[in-house]
Amino acid sequence: MYRTVSTCLIAAALAILFVHTEELSARRVVVRRGPAGRRTTVVVHPTHPIRRSVARTVVVRPARARVVVAAPLAFLPAVVWGAAIVSLPPRERLIWEDAETIGRDEEWVDSNFGVDRRGDALFLEIDGRAQLDFAEVTFENGNVQVVDFNDRIYKSGVYELLNFADGRHVKTVRLLAKSQTGKTTFTVYMKK
Repeated sequence: MYRTVSTCLIAAALAILFVHTEELSARRVVVRRGPAGRRTTVVVHPTHPIRRSVARTVVVRPARARVVVAAPLAFLPAVVWGAAIVSLPPRERLIWEDAETIGRDEEWVDSNFGVDRRGDALFLEIDGRAQLDFAEVTFENGNVQVVDFNDRIYKSGVYELLNFADGRHVKTVRLLAKSQTGKTTFTVYMKK
């Protein structure tokens, strides 16, 4: 009697487990990053070198790495970007990288990459098509180099974002961009 009851209980438990496992495998789980920030108006420093109107609504993505710039900010004259596709340096020369993916439905996105490393060049890889407004590269001494993309659309590829051959400590990279495809991934690399 005891053996029959225990066999029935084990069979029932296995049946429940089997049905529950099938339900779990049939369920499709989609993980979305969603709007990882709030929608607000672009804020630029009063001494920002770009004078065209940048008063647009953007999604501000929170920085994944918090970096403190102790020196007061001083904006250098803007550098107009020469968008030439280049080869990415060998992996052993890359000392830092981070990526951000934005969707077309987000419109303009303000991303901030906390670098906090010393190197001699930054590269930007675009996977998709994107409209770029500007980037701000903030150095340890408070100097901010603005890279002006002239609000143009750029295709997939690896581009040199900024070259500073003297080896500088970069604190942050801010990028204002809009995806022109379903989604676009931006990867920023630092070379040593």
